Amino acid sequence: MRAMSRRALLTTGGRLVLGISILKAFPLASFVFAEDTVRDIDKSNLIVREAEPQNLETPVDQFTTWITPNELFFVRTHNDTPKVNLKEWRLQVDGEVEHPLTLTLEDLHRWPRLSEVVTLECSGNGRAFQDPGAEGVQWEKGAVGNARWTGVRLADVLKKAGIKGPGKHVMFNGADQAGKKPDYIRSIPLKRALHPSTILAYEMNGQTLPVPHGYPLRLIVPGWTGNHSVKWITHISLIPEEHDGHFMKEDYRVPRTYVEPGTKVESSDMDVVTSLPVKSVITDPGDEAQLRTGRIQVSGIAYGGEGEIVNVEVSTDLGSTWKTATLGEDKARYAWRLWRYTWDVKKPGSYLIMSRARDHLKRVQPIEPFWNPKGLLWNVIDQIRVNIRG
Repeated sequence: MRAMSRRALLTTGGRLVLGISILKAFPLASFVFAEDTVRDIDKSNLIVREAEPQNLETPVDQFTTWITPNELFFVRTHNDTPKVNLKEWRLQVDGEVEHPLTLTLEDLHRWPRLSEVVTLECSGNGRAFQDPGAEGVQWEKGAVGNARWTGVRLADVLKKAGIKGPGKHVMFNGADQAGKKPDYIRSIPLKRALHPSTILAYEMNGQTLPVPHGYPLRLIVPGWTGNHSVKWITHISLIPEEHDGHFMKEDYRVPRTYVEPGTKVESSDMDVVTSLPVKSVITDPGDEAQLRTGRIQVSGIAYGGEGEIVNVEVSTDLGSTWKTATLGEDKARYAWRLWRYTWDVKKPGSYLIMSRARDHLKRVQPIEPFWNPKGLLWNVIDQIRVNIRG
């Protein structure tokens, strides 16, 4: 083997020092952006509500852990799922800013990382139970999930760009192609955009963001309905007013006051949905389960968006009495709580098990649904029927 020349040694040494410097500056994970590292999720355990565009629901009996695994997390898609070439992908930040930005994912990885455990729920979760019904994906109870999202604070990006006085709302657009349908564009008030928990996420549960969940970058607005958490983001713009597109002015809106079920309501008489309502779901036993007398474990999930869950109650006598369930130890500001209740059943029969949650904002699940033309924010007291044998 020939000896390495002094020049080659110096060159190699320089590269080595440079490489070490880079690794110190940026975590190794920030360079793992090859397309073959970004895999689709396994959809075999999800309920297909729509094949195209892809809308997949989680069976509620899979909600057994505080963190929902990526392969079990529901998928909500409005248009075609894009194929993103990371070498060409850029995030544009413009509008009412002092310094418009064009950022790569590596640029974002240079900024301080933030992780938040956040429950995301589609605002139409439960639409299938509304009567009269509403058009849209007929979600039942599983268009919800709890994950650890990692990325950068949206506030850091906006402050880097420099916010001008007229900028009062922040608009988000993604790489998904709308075709003949309206482009999926959302906006949120600047105050909520600057909240320290609002994230531009590039990781989900410690892994590169899966394609169906917004690879390479998505918005996470903790406590608010999932429709705000735009996926595949390519464009952020500060604007003076709320965005005037279809998905702000026509969709994801609810009446300002109570209306009789089936009433036609003009969009101008409705407001944009924001915070998630308080809600609990029974995940075990399943509806129409066949059980035996004795001690039966009833379990579920509960969440309140911007409200922290303070207790969950269970009734097995049609609401005549309510017993307090035990909350799981795992918790975070915007995350669901697991809960469990031990029910001692002595007599055979058909029973209705009901659950209701309360949060620190003093909200409690209602008996009657809040009917609305879009079938949004369904959060009535949950119930299942079980049949007990001796």
